[in-house]
Amino acid sequence: MSKKTFYITTPIYYPSDKLHIGHAYCTVATDAMARYKRLRGYEVMFLTGTDEHGQKIEDKARDAGVTPQQFVDRIVTGERGVLDLWKLMNISNDRFIRTTDGYHVQAIQRIFRKMYDNGDIYKGKYVGKYCKPCESFWTESQLVDGKCPDCGRPVVDAEEEAYFFRLSKYADRVRDLLENTDFLQPRSRVNEMVNNFIKPGLEDLCVSRTSFTWGIPVDFDPGHVVYVWIDALSNYITALGYANDAYNDYDKFWPADVHFVGKEIVRFHSIIWPAMLMSLGLPLPKKVYGHGWLNFGGEKMSKSRGNVVDPYILAEKFGVDALRFFMLRTFPFGSDGNFTNELLIQTINTDLANDLGNLVSRTTAMVNKYFGESLPAGCGQWAAPESFDAELREMAVGLRDRYEEQMEAFQFQNALEEVFKLIQRANKYIDENAPWALAKDMQANGPRLAHVLYNLLETTRIVGVLLTPFMPESMDKLFAQIGADETCRTWDSADRWGALPETVSPKKGENLFPRIDMEAAIKELDAAAEAAKKAALPAIELEPQATEQVDFDTFCKSDFRAVKVKACTHVKKSEKLLCFTLDDGTGTDRQILSGIAKWYAPEDLVGKTLVAIVNLPPRKMMGLESNGMLISAVHKEKGEEKLNLLMVSDAIPAGAKLC
Repeated sequence: MSKKTFYITTPIYYPSDKLHIGHAYCTVATDAMARYKRLRGYEVMFLTGTDEHGQKIEDKARDAGVTPQQFVDRIVTGERGVLDLWKLMNISNDRFIRTTDGYHVQAIQRIFRKMYDNGDIYKGKYVGKYCKPCESFWTESQLVDGKCPDCGRPVVDAEEEAYFFRLSKYADRVRDLLENTDFLQPRSRVNEMVNNFIKPGLEDLCVSRTSFTWGIPVDFDPGHVVYVWIDALSNYITALGYANDAYNDYDKFWPADVHFVGKEIVRFHSIIWPAMLMSLGLPLPKKVYGHGWLNFGGEKMSKSRGNVVDPYILAEKFGVDALRFFMLRTFPFGSDGNFTNELLIQTINTDLANDLGNLVSRTTAMVNKYFGESLPAGCGQWAAPESFDAELREMAVGLRDRYEEQMEAFQFQNALEEVFKLIQRANKYIDENAPWALAKDMQANGPRLAHVLYNLLETTRIVGVLLTPFMPESMDKLFAQIGADETCRTWDSADRWGALPETVSPKKGENLFPRIDMEAAIKELDAAAEAAKKAALPAIELEPQATEQVDFDTFCKSDFRAVKVKACTHVKKSEKLLCFTLDDGTGTDRQILSGIAKWYAPEDLVGKTLVAIVNLPPRKMMGLESNGMLISAVHKEKGEEKLNLLMVSDAIPAGAKLC
């Protein structure tokens, strides 16, 4: 009889050049779910990967002076890249897909053509708003204060020839899917999708671009590249072998049991992705679960906001398992959580050091102190059990079912809460029985003491089994300390009392979770964060300040004015010069030449308000007259000179004197 299968995915990640703990949140949750299903005997496919195409990648690569492929290779496979982070966090993915993989590229071209042949893709012209960071198209009415509703950043006007997907054709079917099934969870996400996107009228989706080249080419229309979200969403089936020969797992694992995704991309996964699959005539995934964000200081973690939390620093300081545990123990998976270092340390000290760590260390130490290498045979039985014996045993045997109910609902926090109720009950059981008092008369109380300690070891074993998906390495150490071999670490043994042999040989080891000095740890983390900020700053060299003093009256003769850029062009036969046509407030255009072509594109400067000295004598440059000087700041970064034009508020009128 074949095993039951379980297919779970994370979204494939945009390769950020600064990874933070928020990037790991969804993947750690997915890993815990995959490990839980493997523990239950399922054949699991756990997929993750990287989304490597799009305009923002092309732009970042250009800024870095490398090709887009070199840029993504460095971030995915380089030091402290995506693969390194997954290794650090002990992620047990079965497959890793990159959208630049050849088999995926080929499959996307076939998928795009199939949707085109079905009549669901047609050519037109896109005119609207585009958010480059989110790779999202928006209508004017969807913007919030003129900015992207997802990330809050400015959008740009976009106009280009493009192909469109008939998303509107599937609006009714998608709405029915959302409203009348449990396809999208938590349920709160459904109203958001229906009210914000479907009810106002689901418009056809622009699915190709011609304004950049870093993407998968539309093979039947050169010059077009496939829209990055068509490319990215399809990874869930191409990674199984759909429309390619690289793998042959599609029939075994599709449809996916669940896609775990961040709430900011629920729209793509719950509206666009089902419509694409409907167009292709393929089954839909069973569930999409939109989890919340890990916030820092009330804001989503973001490099641009300067609130990145470095997982390498945290893992080195507190341990990977403690970090994994904290993320899933502290915050409900469907809601946002506010990350603080203080909360992390408090959780480790309370749950792991005080509750779980103490239970293991106290129990193993007492076994070794009072009985040597092992407990005596028959210690698992007791002729006249106390009421708290039965209570502990009943609570332990029933834990697996309560835990399973919460895990199947993706409520990791609640599942862990059930486990820690038993851990807390076991610690109370120690106080109720006072083993140290029983040990004062071993002849009379030895059998009772052995039974109490066996009950504690057996409770700890059950706890260890159910915590394994969350803290796999630490639970291996726990099992070694209580003497539990592979036969009593299984799912089947987790609701069975007595699986641990009575003559087990516990060995007290190092503390699984040492208590942390809050004040000292916070100081170290603050210092590390400050050092990381400084290390991230470019090596800047400034021109030395002049020592020769200038007469004040002489300085005042320089006339600094605000000027508006009306036009800006490259000067022919010059690699350095740009020619500016400026409004200086006099009613007559002023022409100034400036050697800043290396650092600015002319079209980016039109409309800007700059500062110029306007009373310098004219001079000829490349046959053109320059009447004044634009003010720039000069410095060196890593030995290379850089100029930055001094720009002022556009509210300042042309011709205003600066003093």
